[in-house]
Amino acid sequence: MEENQPVKKGFINKALDFIEKKGNKLPDPAILFFSLMIGIWIISALLSNVAFDVIDPRSQAPIQVINLLSGTSLAAFLSNMVTTFTGFAPLGIVLVAMLGVGVAEHAGFINAGLKSMLSVTPKALLTPMLILVAIVSHTATDAGYVLVIPLGGVIFYAAGRHPLSGIAAAFAGVSGGFSANFVPSGIDPLLQGFTQSAAQIINPAIELNPLNNWFFTSASTLLIVAIGWYITDKIVEPRLKSVAVEVNADEQPTMDRLLPKEKKAFWAACLVMVICLLALFLWAAPADSALRAESGDLAALSAPLMRSIVPLIFIIFLIPGVVYGLMSGTFKKSKDIIDSMTKSMSGMSYYIVMAFFCALFIDAFTKSNLGALLAIKGASGLKALALAPEITIVGIILLTAFVNLFIGSASAKWALLAPIMVPMLMQLGISPDLTQASYRVGDSVSNIVTPLMPYFPLVVVYCQKYVKSTGIGTLVSMMIPYSIAFMVLWTIFLLIYWALGIPLGLQSSYEYIAP
Repeated sequence: MEENQPVKKGFINKALDFIEKKGNKLPDPAILFFSLMIGIWIISALLSNVAFDVIDPRSQAPIQVINLLSGTSLAAFLSNMVTTFTGFAPLGIVLVAMLGVGVAEHAGFINAGLKSMLSVTPKALLTPMLILVAIVSHTATDAGYVLVIPLGGVIFYAAGRHPLSGIAAAFAGVSGGFSANFVPSGIDPLLQGFTQSAAQIINPAIELNPLNNWFFTSASTLLIVAIGWYITDKIVEPRLKSVAVEVNADEQPTMDRLLPKEKKAFWAACLVMVICLLALFLWAAPADSALRAESGDLAALSAPLMRSIVPLIFIIFLIPGVVYGLMSGTFKKSKDIIDSMTKSMSGMSYYIVMAFFCALFIDAFTKSNLGALLAIKGASGLKALALAPEITIVGIILLTAFVNLFIGSASAKWALLAPIMVPMLMQLGISPDLTQASYRVGDSVSNIVTPLMPYFPLVVVYCQKYVKSTGIGTLVSMMIPYSIAFMVLWTIFLLIYWALGIPLGLQSSYEYIAP
């Protein structure tokens, strides 16, 4: 019968299946990072004697590739290996946050919260709500990677949907929509600082507002939610219908009603969480608060509050988790609390191994100067083309997205590109505000498809909780539709936004007029 015949796959699904199949044939991520590190060593040795006529904007000297196979470099590699690993920023962020979240999870507090949320959230709105929460999580720096993305899988599983589609939707919001947010965060003044310094190469008197892209990033939130919603429900989740989910019996979020004792424990834990947040607000509110930066700004990256986000996540989940566990009976003695932390850390063992090799690779790529050479060469080539302003903006987005495949840090890339891009476009009459906005689009859209992004292996681990066979290819094939759609539609959105003359942010402009 016709209804028993296999359904024919369209071109897109065939392409994604091909990417998944080939991608999963890549070595284990840890081996991949190790192999790439060896490759960087060899390439650095081959190029170390080549004289490049490329000026490093950070030092104003010709860029030089460092030979990582020299005796000095190898000795430094061995002597610094431990600190390179322990100093790998995502490692501490993930482990500290997961200690607190693990207590809340194994106590049952998170599960109870999900049941309560799902009971009032229409199933049809679950995807956009998750993506919106993921976008807002940018305000807390990297918290979304360790909190929102795994919860995306849990929420979708509890709602009877495929957990990998929840992880994909959350990952798309946290990382693919990184520059879409209506809540200002520390990344705004960070990027503005590089932009202003670059602009002062042409005009030493120019000053830019730290929120010079705020209106655009706020409007972009609606765009990213809409695109992510469609991609998740119409492309990603249908492809996952045939993928079996295996979850340990003791880790399955259920949709059973909360027992009276659990309800009482849940609301008591929520009250404790609110009290913690209120205490934090009262501490941060005064103008002379110790949580503020020297300038008095709470959102500055140098502010103790912004530097304490991860410890605060640990505390704000640990305390309510303990309260819920004791009141619900999940925790009967203090050892149960420590056991929940231990269980949480045991799930991170694979990530720790991958993080070790990832840290060594990123350190080698940075110290070799190959990343800087790649970025500067690309920017110089774009400048030499002398394209029309609109095409140049598109070129900046594409170049940034490409460089982002190799250099994950938003600030590191902009430190390299801003001194070239900003003055170049100022001479074409394009304002630094618009150049920065185009950079932010390109900096976001390719985050979710590069295994070299420090948190990418962690997302693979989250997926493996539900589908053991998940590999790099699985995750990349899930995220490619988001990446392509974000790149095309977000670029068009910026061009339309520009054509309509809607302000990019506070005290921003589209045109630069020389004084």
